[in-house]
Amino acid sequence: MKILAADIGGTAIKIGEVSDKGELLSFAEHPADAKKGGPALMEKLCGLLSGYSGYDRIGISTAGQVDAFRGEIIFANENIPQYTGMKVKQILEERFSVPVAVENDVNAAAVGEGAFGAARDYDDYLCLTFGTGIGGGIVLGGKILRGAGGVAGEVGHLITHKGGLLCGCGARGCYEQYASTTALVREAKKACPACVDGRAVFAELNAGNAAVKAAVDSWIEEVACGLASLIHTFNPPCIVLGGGIMNEKYIQDGLDTALKSVAMASFLKDMKLVRAELGNKAGLLGAAKWAMELKD
Repeated sequence: MKILAADIGGTAIKIGEVSDKGELLSFAEHPADAKKGGPALMEKLCGLLSGYSGYDRIGISTAGQVDAFRGEIIFANENIPQYTGMKVKQILEERFSVPVAVENDVNAAAVGEGAFGAARDYDDYLCLTFGTGIGGGIVLGGKILRGAGGVAGEVGHLITHKGGLLCGCGARGCYEQYASTTALVREAKKACPACVDGRAVFAELNAGNAAVKAAVDSWIEEVACGLASLIHTFNPPCIVLGGGIMNEKYIQDGLDTALKSVAMASFLKDMKLVRAELGNKAGLLGAAKWAMELKD
């Protein structure tokens, strides 16, 4: 079996052909032009997929809240206007006449890491991605926890600061307002205007900038506080941490220390923090895995 998989984001559409063993046979990345809206995005996706043949199923990983069983977008913010309600599965099945699986991008990444990556040895694990916001996937018994409305796992919207910063979701004090990479850059930039992105933050840190180090250390504590709440709730054996920021050894070492100060030792004894292994291919591979499990 060969799967044609696509990962749809606000910036790019990634497309790959995947074998049933999880081997990425081809890979290409294209601008999404998502600001043109959902209908234009779907037309572009269909045009790109039309360039492939010889596949048995299509797997889609996409931004937005997804009804994975209907293959529809429950909600998408203004990063992709007019995407809410898009019947992705129906559109693609009518266009290409093969079964189609559709999954939220972070859930797809979690599935990918479980099937082919850092969580391959676990049936229960959490997968968090730190970037512009914080995305989360919760896997129990090898299955994504979806919740009553199909949108469980929005860990970026844990309230960690009552009455705190206004979040794009409309609430105040959400975890991602304090512990995303965006939040780190915002706070580091207050200490050093040169800190315009994560790379610049760590360049300053490694150069011995004490004010930037203090901002990074404070951010690590924010990350640890949110993780502690999840650890105390789910008691997972493994948490997979994704996002480029988590490749920094300073962050990894700092989180190990910070967690010990905020989480109960009995919960940490048998738990591992691991780095995501699949990088920006995790969503593609997770979507492919979801498609493999479809019934004909």
